[in-house]
Amino acid sequence: MSSLLEDVTAVIRDVFGDDEITLTETSTADEVDGWDSLQHLNVIIALEKRFGVRFSTAEISDLKEEGKNIGSLITLIAGKRGGAS
Repeated sequence: MSSLLEDVTAVIRDVFGDDEITLTETSTADEVDGWDSLQHLNVIIALEKRFGVRFSTAEISDLKEEGKNIGSLITLIAGKRGGAS
């Protein structure tokens, strides 16, 4: 598991209060119990704090589109951090 994937997983576990959540780059929000629109925003806010990045409204909305997964989120974060993973 990449360092960035591990960090994103840790943030999501914290937001959901569930240390049993296991994510891969192909995981989607639909696979996490309770990941609804409100939790999506909570995840985004927590990720912004953890990684020191800001997501635009368009980026947040785009992450909810069909076919988007944790890998898409990691790519977005890495891009905002200058490619660091």
